[in-house]
Amino acid sequence: MKEKFQEEIIRHQALIHKICHIYRDTREEREDLFQDIVYQLWKAYPKFQGKSKITTWMYRIGLNTAIATFRQQKLAFSALQDQQDFVDKSNDVDHDQRDQLLWAIRQLNDADRAIVALYLDDLSYQEISEIIGINENYVGVRLNRIKEKIKELLNLKL
Repeated sequence: MKEKFQEEIIRHQALIHKICHIYRDTREEREDLFQDIVYQLWKAYPKFQGKSKITTWMYRIGLNTAIATFRQQKLAFSALQDQQDFVDKSNDVDHDQRDQLLWAIRQLNDADRAIVALYLDDLSYQEISEIIGINENYVGVRLNRIKEKIKELLNLKL
């Protein structure tokens, strides 16, 4: 069981890193959150029955852990650093635009940030609805509202 769990963590570590980048500002905070998520996954692994995809299960636990620890720590926003795992450097988006986008995402509430993280990871509306626990149609509505909110935030910052 331990070996299978380790294989799954290695195979899907980018998923965990993405959550860490959206919910934490500094490298140290992201490393701590990564460890917290892996610990929570390990505790829950014996109960995983395979009724959903492993990534759906990992997202649910990872997001719940990030949100719970975020609320406990009441972290202040700080400059975003080392975001290459979140946005590929080969994109035409410059560093300033990427930092502004991440700043805007961090201004969202916990649930909206979770939806954005899943959307940016190319999950389907159905998969997002399973992880978040909302109706599949409502995922689209929420994403449209989130996009508008991000546009407003970016316009205010400019």
